[in-house]
Amino acid sequence: MVNRRFWLEQLNSAWQRRPIVWLAGVRRVGKTYLSRSLPDIEYFDCELPRVRRMLEDPQSFLSGLGSRTVVLDEIHRLSNPSELLKIAADHFPGLKVLATGSSTLGASAKFRDTLAGRKAELWLTPMILADLEDFQNTDLGHRFLFGGLPPFFLAGEIPERDFQEWLDSYWAKDIQELFRLERRQAFLKFVELLLLKSGGIFEASSFARPCEVSRTTISNYLSVLEATFLMHVVRPFSSHRPSEIVSAPKVYAFDTGFICYFRGWQQLRREDYGLLWEHLVLNEMQAHLQTRQIFYWRDKRGHEVDFILRKNPAEPTAIECKWSAGDFDPGNLNIFRKQYTLGENLVVAHDVDRPYTREYKGLKVQVVGLKDLVRLL
Repeated sequence: MVNRRFWLEQLNSAWQRRPIVWLAGVRRVGKTYLSRSLPDIEYFDCELPRVRRMLEDPQSFLSGLGSRTVVLDEIHRLSNPSELLKIAADHFPGLKVLATGSSTLGASAKFRDTLAGRKAELWLTPMILADLEDFQNTDLGHRFLFGGLPPFFLAGEIPERDFQEWLDSYWAKDIQELFRLERRQAFLKFVELLLLKSGGIFEASSFARPCEVSRTTISNYLSVLEATFLMHVVRPFSSHRPSEIVSAPKVYAFDTGFICYFRGWQQLRREDYGLLWEHLVLNEMQAHLQTRQIFYWRDKRGHEVDFILRKNPAEPTAIECKWSAGDFDPGNLNIFRKQYTLGENLVVAHDVDRPYTREYKGLKVQVVGLKDLVRLL
């Protein structure tokens, strides 16, 4: 069994803050595998009817566990999962609970309590650089084409059939059981179009006609995809200046393997790497920061900065993603910094082993690799 060191450290850190850890992420991202790699656990698969019957009386169930680490896998299959977790946190202080699910706690009406002050949340993203090292395959081309779901990544050849089967299962188990949407064909057509246009600016009306639904329905579909981690909505950073884009988000798919599959890519060309690298950088930032509060910047003349972090709103960090550092042009960053003069400027490129600083007509830019970007976050 491969120890995913980064994620095990994150779990242990979360338990130091709260007795309950909610481990969220898309299906087959490795939640069950990670859970089972923990030492000395009591593991319960809530998809099994036998287990669900055991959990119908939460107090009796929890009383028999003592001071243990308990894994409740796929807990959103229960009729009232938040009740069980609340009882565990309030009345069984010796227990550490890891609850997993394919959706966020707030994504379904089943969760009637936010468990504020009782839980820590950990979002298990597709594989990051640390995972590639743990799995002993650091080939980024392989990571792009096969994707970051461990069983797909470990496949001997590109698992084309598995991508479609995964999407069918996502509809049947996540969408139907949690949200009960209708019009399967329209929803999956929307997903396919987003995968084809991943990383682009989103305009709901452009999807309504090909999916044969209303603009309002498209917006609802996107909310569901965001709640279940299939799509990431990156919103514009602005101070509402007349020259800035202030409302149109960009939408990124959760995994490069699905992008390549739906675009029909089985071999990557030089021009494909930039887009996929941008997705990988976003995935790495989300894993380490555990947030979706990542923005982009664009003005009405088309100047754009890939990502903006605003840990300090007065000093936004600007991040440009380039497959090769030699591809960087400082023009867009220069225009951004004329409006926002304070903050770090970072270029993250795959061919940088050691970070360095360059100056472009007074604009200081740090050029870093992905590992060094993580250290700066």
